[in-house]
Amino acid sequence: MKNILLFILFSLAINLFAEDGSRLWLRYELLSEQISENYKQIISTVCPITYSETTKIITREFLSAFEDMTGKRLNLSKKRTGNCLVFLIDKKIEKGYSIQTQKDNKSGISILIAAADDINLLYGTFHLLRLMQMQGNISDLNIVEKPAYDRRILNHWDNIDGTIERGYAGRSLWNWEDLPEKSDPRYTEYARANASIGINGTVLNNVNANPKFISREYLIKTAEIANIFRKWGIRVYLSVNFSSPSELGGLPTSDPLNKEVRRWWKEKAKEIYSFIPDFGGFLVKANSEGLPGPQDFGRTHVDGANLLAEALEPYGGIVMWRAFVYDAKSTDRAKQAYDEFMPLDGRFHKNVIIQVKNGPIDFQPREPLHPLFGAMQKTPLMIEFQITQEYLGFSKQLAYLAPLYVECLQSDTYAKGKGSVTAKCTDGTLFPQTITAIAGVANTGNDSNWTGHHFAQANWYCFGRLAWNHELTSEHIADEWLRMTFSNETAFIEPVKRMMAESREAVVNYMMPLGLAHLFAWEHHYGPEPWLNIPDARPDWMPSYYHKADAIGLGFDRTHAGSNAVSQYFPPLSTIYDQIETCPENLLLWFHHVPWNYRMQNGNTLWENLCRKYQDGVEAAREFQKIWDKTAFFIDKERFEHVQSKLKVQTRDAIWWRDACLLYFQTFSRQPIPYEQERPVHTLEELNVSKF
Repeated sequence: MKNILLFILFSLAINLFAEDGSRLWLRYELLSEQISENYKQIISTVCPITYSETTKIITREFLSAFEDMTGKRLNLSKKRTGNCLVFLIDKKIEKGYSIQTQKDNKSGISILIAAADDINLLYGTFHLLRLMQMQGNISDLNIVEKPAYDRRILNHWDNIDGTIERGYAGRSLWNWEDLPEKSDPRYTEYARANASIGINGTVLNNVNANPKFISREYLIKTAEIANIFRKWGIRVYLSVNFSSPSELGGLPTSDPLNKEVRRWWKEKAKEIYSFIPDFGGFLVKANSEGLPGPQDFGRTHVDGANLLAEALEPYGGIVMWRAFVYDAKSTDRAKQAYDEFMPLDGRFHKNVIIQVKNGPIDFQPREPLHPLFGAMQKTPLMIEFQITQEYLGFSKQLAYLAPLYVECLQSDTYAKGKGSVTAKCTDGTLFPQTITAIAGVANTGNDSNWTGHHFAQANWYCFGRLAWNHELTSEHIADEWLRMTFSNETAFIEPVKRMMAESREAVVNYMMPLGLAHLFAWEHHYGPEPWLNIPDARPDWMPSYYHKADAIGLGFDRTHAGSNAVSQYFPPLSTIYDQIETCPENLLLWFHHVPWNYRMQNGNTLWENLCRKYQDGVEAAREFQKIWDKTAFFIDKERFEHVQSKLKVQTRDAIWWRDACLLYFQTFSRQPIPYEQERPVHTLEELNVSKF
């Protein structure tokens, strides 16, 4: 009876402070009395430096957070005293920051945060606050941090009309109609959240760019956002349409070798920097999916990228030129980027960086690493990850993406022998790079919780943490995020962390296991349509182009006997992928057309394993529901019920995926679903017309 009463009282207390998720991981909840007393003994005074807007932010952030977590309002002092937090500008620190505990017999303990500039001091302050949120020991600190990549950038696919391409969390954060006269307070909160995880750049608009974004009218609006972001260490970038000289400037051509076109871009760059002196540069999608580019004029990617790079160079701006190219003429879409860009290696201007998706197709739940990583050794490359879950269940499904990011970052290219992982091929370790950068396609919108699904916040968070330190494990990051976002209770952390760790693999299993790709509904990329075959449509937009199901087997033959995509990888990887016996089974159908009766490592046939994987995915989704249902005691009712409802949708749609794919592939395999497999709850006829 006593336990029931305590539970009721606890639940009532939690419900008084029901949350909508808007505070993200920066909640600064009151800590236990023991932890609070410890922190108050270590820090009683702050020695602020206030020479810039950023240093003022640092002081406010720490004072407010400390009071929220401990209940104590700290004193400010210009003189260094005992039990003091000290900020120090130290030009000897090239990048990043240090946090040191210094003990003095006379003055006691001091914590010193040092960095070369105010922005890195801000990062160091957020690091210390993160330790405190997690109830860490701050009495003996010796931390030295520097970022893995210089430019850590979010790519927004936001449009002028407020819609977001592949956005699942409401409308755009940017209220263009109100700017510059009126700015939204969420701009500051967005910048603050990014600064807390070290993100230092944002591309405001869609890569399918409207030329108006670099018109004078919109530059004035963009400058207002840049003014807010600057004090948080965030540079603004813009996606540009390659036809802007003709569509915006009225020129008869946008040919990159035309003198008037070159002059137009130089004048445009001058205008941009007159409004935004620290403008970061351009992101460009060209000659891809129907967008204009230099190839329209018989020119190359080098001609197009260097045109823009020369215009930006006097101001320190960069060009991020996307390698996402494909057309219907290619025999294998996975090969095209390599085929187009490898001959151009070493010819790009020094302020051009090639932005390459993590895999060779298009942000699929699982892909092999992109073959350009390690291959282009004379041109800087940057990894592009997708944070928004275009192919991983939108914001309806829980899919923690740190395992995907780590999988790519730590995949070995063998470019310089064993250990040449993707991270080292892009962070300047293996190849000299004038620019190091990493990008993530943002999942933020104007929903109160920013990302649509409370757990989708973790993907924004983990991208920032890995962009700063790509050696972090996905488990470590999940632990941080859960403690800061929900609770420090071990009984909550451990099962939910396990759920997060398993979630991406569950999505792979119930959508496209064993290396399958692009089985999605064509129009929206959410549900399954493996049967889709629209006459006269582009073949590389149809699922059948990728799965190649027939009476013999399943999968895309990319071996030396097929499209020979394996040849784009370094040995021994090329040989490993080429041989069916050595190809990793989680990529088997990516590289091989495999007979239905092929015996896999566990002794089961391909068909039996395929059925098992789909069922494993469904069972995992059900298990996530069970895990989450036990967490109600630890968190607020609002977020608990929101996640609970999402997990119900996820389980329903996992069953949809399983039934659609297995029933369709069964028409080719002509084999029964194994007896231990759960029977489909749909018929193929129902699924062919289902709108779910």
